[in-house]
Amino acid sequence: MIYYRSYVNSKTRMIFIFLSICCSVFVSVLLKLARRYRIDATQAIAWNYLSAGILCYVFYQPQILDLDIFELPYPIYILLGFLLPSLFVILAASIRYSGIVRTDIAQRLSLFIPVFAAFLLFKETPSLLKSSGIAVGFAAILFSIPWQKEQNQRSSASWVYLITVFLGLGIIDVLFKQIAQNKQIPYTSSLQIVFIIAFVISMITLVVLFAKKTIKFQWINVVCGLILGMANFGNILFYLKAHQSLASQPSVVFSTMNIGVIILGSIVGILIFREKLSRLNYAGIALAIVSIILVVISRE
Repeated sequence: MIYYRSYVNSKTRMIFIFLSICCSVFVSVLLKLARRYRIDATQAIAWNYLSAGILCYVFYQPQILDLDIFELPYPIYILLGFLLPSLFVILAASIRYSGIVRTDIAQRLSLFIPVFAAFLLFKETPSLLKSSGIAVGFAAILFSIPWQKEQNQRSSASWVYLITVFLGLGIIDVLFKQIAQNKQIPYTSSLQIVFIIAFVISMITLVVLFAKKTIKFQWINVVCGLILGMANFGNILFYLKAHQSLASQPSVVFSTMNIGVIILGSIVGILIFREKLSRLNYAGIALAIVSIILVVISRE
């Protein structure tokens, strides 16, 4: 009976990781389908933060009105509020030009930016395993870039978007880690504030674009944006639940999540969207998995 309960609990914990992986890849799938069904990614991304903000309040009920306004890290909040929707737009463009497989690899390998920050900002001593993981990670990025022989605008945009996703998401990760280190402010409260700021900035951008008649309002973009926000928040929700249920094994959550997204994203991209990869690209997938394993081992 004890063994059975342990097995069930373990299985439930892994379900949280699996659901987080599915939500993460589902976001990429939605962005991939946006152009096919003439969904305006800019509008959908803006409404995504309304949905994510509402869900954050429903599930975590952060008491942001009770916070000391003089203790809040406003520069970080505002920077994240600007970067999140901006990077989301670039992420959509990267998926359009480079595909789900390569973009997911760039997203997962962005974890090396906070690793570098740990060395430079927090004076962490680099280990051989961690340094090896970083080196393999950069090789994975280079192998994942679509190096077409023909030098056209599309191929140039492909690697530019991938590198921007890699650097941008890495910077966002560093900023979120700085928020997490603030023991005076609950992390979920900070998350709620960032969602609100991101939504406000996105709405201001949309109003300007509507006024210039650059884009046209359509309800389908609102609906798709709300669905996108559900998937986006689901990724965060299940990821945090996985860490809570496996509090003594964070490396298991970290590695399974990142490797799982790369594998599932590759399966979806190759089988469903018929993305064509070179041998170098497949080697990039393998190197990405190896690099994540090395970094995780170095943390233990």
